[in-house]
Amino acid sequence: MPSWEGKSKGTTLGYRIFVSVLRNFGVGPAYLLLRFVSLYFLLFSWNSTTIAFGFYRTRLKYSFLRSIMAVYQNYFQFGQSIIDKFVVMSGIPNSFTFDFDGEERLRAMVRAGKGGMLLSAHIGNWEIAGHLLKRLDTAINIVLFDGEHESIKQYTHSVTGERSVKIIVIKNDLSHIYAINDALQNNELVCMHADRFLEGNKTMDVSFFGEKAKFPMGPFIIATRFKVPVAYVFAMKETNLHYHFFASEIQDNFGAAKNEVMTKMLQDFAAEMEKKVRTYPLQWYNFYKFWQQ
Repeated sequence: MPSWEGKSKGTTLGYRIFVSVLRNFGVGPAYLLLRFVSLYFLLFSWNSTTIAFGFYRTRLKYSFLRSIMAVYQNYFQFGQSIIDKFVVMSGIPNSFTFDFDGEERLRAMVRAGKGGMLLSAHIGNWEIAGHLLKRLDTAINIVLFDGEHESIKQYTHSVTGERSVKIIVIKNDLSHIYAINDALQNNELVCMHADRFLEGNKTMDVSFFGEKAKFPMGPFIIATRFKVPVAYVFAMKETNLHYHFFASEIQDNFGAAKNEVMTKMLQDFAAEMEKKVRTYPLQWYNFYKFWQQ
């Protein structure tokens, strides 16, 4: 059974406090407050702290002290990603800047008129990536687990307003598969995470940081079934006010056997994901035993 259960953490009160600080004082003071919140999590969120420490100590071979500091910075950057999401999506005045690598590849995907899938992971800022995709001037569908507490979801919606993208919620009745099918048939883009799964999902073992880890097969099954082009996308934070958006080469070789294509895509995705984690190690946001699922 996977350790991740599709649930987010946090309280509505915490969100309200940070949004109030953002609206009245700006991003800088919100980041300052986040320093203390990050220290609290480092000291008292023992389970996730231990897991994150093990990642930096074992996988990245950091020293003991450097691993502790990395965990603290990891919490801090995770909090920043949430703050930045509220700022960008709610229209709060800000000075964020963005670089785009591979944008023309995505525009070529849109021009091809076949629809397409954009796969990402729980690194960097997924919400920012989805928001930036508006510049492609096409319909964007984001597939996600409905893991937020209802009160948090309602409050987030009240702050950010209507999303500029369509949301497809993963449900037990598999209705999301029909929604994905409809989007692709309409030549729209479908965005999904491809690094987490829930119990009962089909998985495949792939080498990741030198050890086999389970990855969900679902996104790759969908891509090969509908024979739509695929790209791996990430939005990584490089400074307090700057993000870098990356889009990989388009994967659309469906001439080989279906299982071979699917396996190759999954392996390429894991390799691209590992490359990004090694480049931006403090933006790895999987606070559970990723290799022990």
